Amino acid sequence: MKQSSILLIYTGGTIGMVKDYASGALRAFNFDKLLESIPEIKQLDCHVDSVSFKGPIDSSNMNPSHWVQIATLIEEHYDSHDGFVVLHGSDTMSYTASALSFMLENLGKPVIFTGSQLPIGDLRTDAKENLITSIQIAALRKKNKPVVQEVGLYFEYKLYRANRTTKINAEHFQAFASLNYPELIESGVFLKVSEEYLLRNRGRKKFTVHKEMDQNVAILKLFPGIGPLVLQSVVCIPGLKALVLETYGAGNAPTEAWVIDILREAKEKNIHIVNVTQCSGGSVSMGRYETSKQLEELQVINGKDITTEAAVAKLMYLLGCNVSPKLFKSIFETSLRGEIEEN
Repeated sequence: MKQSSILLIYTGGTIGMVKDYASGALRAFNFDKLLESIPEIKQLDCHVDSVSFKGPIDSSNMNPSHWVQIATLIEEHYDSHDGFVVLHGSDTMSYTASALSFMLENLGKPVIFTGSQLPIGDLRTDAKENLITSIQIAALRKKNKPVVQEVGLYFEYKLYRANRTTKINAEHFQAFASLNYPELIESGVFLKVSEEYLLRNRGRKKFTVHKEMDQNVAILKLFPGIGPLVLQSVVCIPGLKALVLETYGAGNAPTEAWVIDILREAKEKNIHIVNVTQCSGGSVSMGRYETSKQLEELQVINGKDITTEAAVAKLMYLLGCNVSPKLFKSIFETSLRGEIEEN
């Protein structure tokens, strides 16, 4: 078996920083000296190349144009490399990783996102373990085929399906969770792979990269006391095409007439409305309570157990693909990349 070839893509973020001990300031890491700084990588049975954004960015500045840059780099190196590790700031990693899962259609190789809470040169850094294990996972093969054939997110000993993740903590090393889907791989003395949860590219369809992401999307989180002016102002945003409505519990919303009236007006303007729960875990179940029955009757899209991050990414993707309004609801409620429950 030939040695796996892995491409590191550095976009920015804490993991790519080292401390200048003379000044105490953080500076960008020189990936040309990667093996010098992390000699443990030499113990991995793979060849590692690296490429960096010309101007590495804080993930708070991440936007769809940067997603396209990442997707394009993967596209350009897809035939020459067996796997990809994307180094990314943790704050918006779930958004970017979810978006890439949709942009990379018929993916047959691993694309692993990772980052860290502390810079790579810190004494107690989590960067080295996250990076080394992400490379190891990207290089995993069974019967000469990649074990992982989807976009994943690795952090603190666990690999998750990327479009199932949410950042839950700004200080703990365990910064991410996947509350509605089990981890794919757990790192201990050995890598414990849960193959039954992995996606498989079983067909022979050609790998395709989608680069049109329509940004005319908004998120509105309901709260007690929200008034008609707030909801009206959001659905009246010029050019708005889709709204992620974060509702209570199992998809519930106030039953006041103005809520339904405004949402009905939005639907008449062909604005797609997706009902997602603002709870960290669990699923929307429209019609289960009276407070969601009206949304169901209005044909609001059932977000089921999708995360807000994945809902935003999926909307941008489907809008960018110019999906027919008649088919939009049905396609959104269907699992495309394992991002939503099947039933």
